[in-house]
Amino acid sequence: MHGLSSSLRFLSSNSPRFLSTQTSLRSAGPMACLLKTRSVIRFRGPETIKFLQGLLTNDVRSLDHPESVPENAVTPNMPAVAAPPVYAAMLTPQGRFLYDFFLYRPPRSEEKLDRTGSGPGPDSGELEIYADVDGSVIDEVLAALKKYRLRSKVDIENVREDFSCWQRFGRGLEGKSSFQEEPEADSVGWGGTVDQSGVSASRGNNVGWNWNKDPRLTCLGYRGIFPSNATPPLVEEDKETDEGNFHLWRLEKGVAEGSTEIPKGEAIPLEYNLVGLNAISFDKGCYVGQELIARTHHRGVIRKRLIPVRFLSSNGKEVEQQVSPGSELIDNASKKKAGTVTTALGSRGLALIRVEEAFKETGALTVNGQEDIKVETIRPKWWPSEWFLHQQQQTAAA
Repeated sequence: MHGLSSSLRFLSSNSPRFLSTQTSLRSAGPMACLLKTRSVIRFRGPETIKFLQGLLTNDVRSLDHPESVPENAVTPNMPAVAAPPVYAAMLTPQGRFLYDFFLYRPPRSEEKLDRTGSGPGPDSGELEIYADVDGSVIDEVLAALKKYRLRSKVDIENVREDFSCWQRFGRGLEGKSSFQEEPEADSVGWGGTVDQSGVSASRGNNVGWNWNKDPRLTCLGYRGIFPSNATPPLVEEDKETDEGNFHLWRLEKGVAEGSTEIPKGEAIPLEYNLVGLNAISFDKGCYVGQELIARTHHRGVIRKRLIPVRFLSSNGKEVEQQVSPGSELIDNASKKKAGTVTTALGSRGLALIRVEEAFKETGALTVNGQEDIKVETIRPKWWPSEWFLHQQQQTAAA
């Protein structure tokens, strides 16, 4: 990812091409990338749902109650019912962030049409849940999960060699409904009318692996777990790109991911906007670290939030690769610390900033020790309006 600019590189052995450096990443069409920084864990056993429900921030019971798929989206080897993926976090007992999870429930054989398309396959008899997790801490994640497992009837296994995580994103995918507006993302299997690039993926494990809408935000596109021995469906060679470009796409949307961007053991989930990213349920009941989350939420005051930023020179041009994570942001008026840069890539980054200081005029914030670099904050379009109402009320009270 080092040296990545806002220009987009397409990786193609046949026709390598670069977009102009003046072309924004957001103007590029649909792309796909292998998420090399993520790994896969498999949960299997009769108490899998109960185990995860008592440990993670979101309500995972939906994974055990799949929804019906529109009839026109069902093809051989694809499910007639499906459970949308769930995004969730594991916390310390004190309510600080540890790890994030994208949880998937692959369809069972009895929920799919068979190879002939005439009926369901045999009952596999066992629930499996796959988790997309931060690969840099996978051993820690496994150790933490096994510590809490005790006598629960659930097997926890590292399957990073067998499965890989992928993302589809870019202009043209934002806001699309997976079934109605892009049915080909879900119609992958055996049959003459389906995308043939999906046949190898669906046969990879005799399961109809498919793309799912990213459970956080529609603007992030689609995400999925696929067998490592095959290319996922809809991944065209000239549209496969580097994971760094998705990293930049996320930063522009103000979304952190993993235990580095969301500091492990330190981050307060509500400050990192995990409620807005659909990672927290306030109705599910008890889980590890719930008390702080519930108390902070019901108090309704979040004084700091993770906000996307741009780094600019004194003449307003973007400054690349000159700001490091951990840099302090200073309010020029008060000369006091307003926040901290948590992630930086090129001229973009994420910063944890006091909300009352965040959205003043451009140039109100600078980097401590690099006062010639101005910091422009960007209000994400997906932020709920009440977050700004709270900010106005806090400012008025002050």
